[in-house]
Amino acid sequence: MKKICLTLVGIYMMMLHAYSQFQTKDAATYESKPLKIDEINLVSSYYTQDGNHSPITGGIGTEKVTDFSNGLDVKWIGWDARQRKHTLTAGLGYDHHSSASSAFVNKSGASKIGGSRIYPSLNWSVENEQKGTGFGLGAYYSTEYNYKSFGLDAEFTKKTKNNGEFNVKLTGYFDKVKQILPHELIPLDTVTTATGIVYITTASGREIPLNSSGGTKRLPIPSKPRNTITSSFTFSQVINTRLQGSVLLDLVYQGGDLGLPFHRVYWNDGTVHVENLPSQRFKLPIGLRLNYFLGDKIILRSYYRYYTDSWGLQSHTASLEVPVKITPFLSISPFYRFYNQTAIKYFAAYQKHTAQDQYYTSNYDLSKFNSNFFGAGIRIAPPKGVFGMQHLNMIELRYGHYTKNIDMNSDIISMNLKFK
Repeated sequence: MKKICLTLVGIYMMMLHAYSQFQTKDAATYESKPLKIDEINLVSSYYTQDGNHSPITGGIGTEKVTDFSNGLDVKWIGWDARQRKHTLTAGLGYDHHSSASSAFVNKSGASKIGGSRIYPSLNWSVENEQKGTGFGLGAYYSTEYNYKSFGLDAEFTKKTKNNGEFNVKLTGYFDKVKQILPHELIPLDTVTTATGIVYITTASGREIPLNSSGGTKRLPIPSKPRNTITSSFTFSQVINTRLQGSVLLDLVYQGGDLGLPFHRVYWNDGTVHVENLPSQRFKLPIGLRLNYFLGDKIILRSYYRYYTDSWGLQSHTASLEVPVKITPFLSISPFYRFYNQTAIKYFAAYQKHTAQDQYYTSNYDLSKFNSNFFGAGIRIAPPKGVFGMQHLNMIELRYGHYTKNIDMNSDIISMNLKFK
């Protein structure tokens, strides 16, 4: 972890050195340049959670997780010969996480699932300020121990004559999920014995022994695809000098292997099985944002979202954040978010599923619950730089506490450094 952090800081220092040289060279006269560094963001966070409904052990057992993440984003801005604004943003993220329940993928507790995730990204956009139009492309990649994901997006923006803006975005994520099964459910290969072919199965949760003329070996378990296609539509409008609003609509399709094979499900007869969910899912979130400027020092940022999908889950989200400017360079932002959802059609608790169920899961993220998330942030952005460092334009610290009414809670603390 220290090596990764030092690498991120080293990358930043090299970029800042190049940025300083670039600024000195162009200080005397202004000329349009293809690209120059505009800002650099370094974000670090620490997350911890605990609970008693791990899907790895069938909806019972510890949900203890810790995660430490670092992210570096660098933004370049330039103008072409037609005075169109180009923005290029390159990002690199690194997470390290651990989970106590993952040890029980193997019932002996000897193997652990956890480790590191690396996720680079690249985004480019061009804006024609005279026409009020914009276009952008993005590419994303993420890799960890059992998951590889590649994403692409394209978006178009059009400003209206009455201070509005319409945005449409198409995003696709194409994932490969390695099939890591619980130890007792890993299928065995067919084995030829002196009396013929013996088929070995673990559907009942036990391994059938072979006679001395044959042996056993584990079948290779391939990766399976999981694709997500999202069409996003946003319309933003300046209603008056104090009020701004946005309407958001997403159309989401997921296809492929949508369950996780190391999630156990215990039936009412005591047998253990792998989570089984439909291979398709359609999602429809609809949201509304309203920002109200209550004088010069207070902003009310409100948000509401309704969500429904083809698995029967419905949810409501309502949040409010209130940035308060203490001085021209110091502000605090308390926030609160309430969320509730219904269970999907295929959820049941430990040993509640039966052999008649076609689909089944005991993952409590898909159960009925309410949650609360609250905390505050503090932001410092002095004109001469934080702690007198000219390029350190802003520092922000945020803390949040999250609780579910199904015996789960978590905490997250994050820090964002912005360099200009």
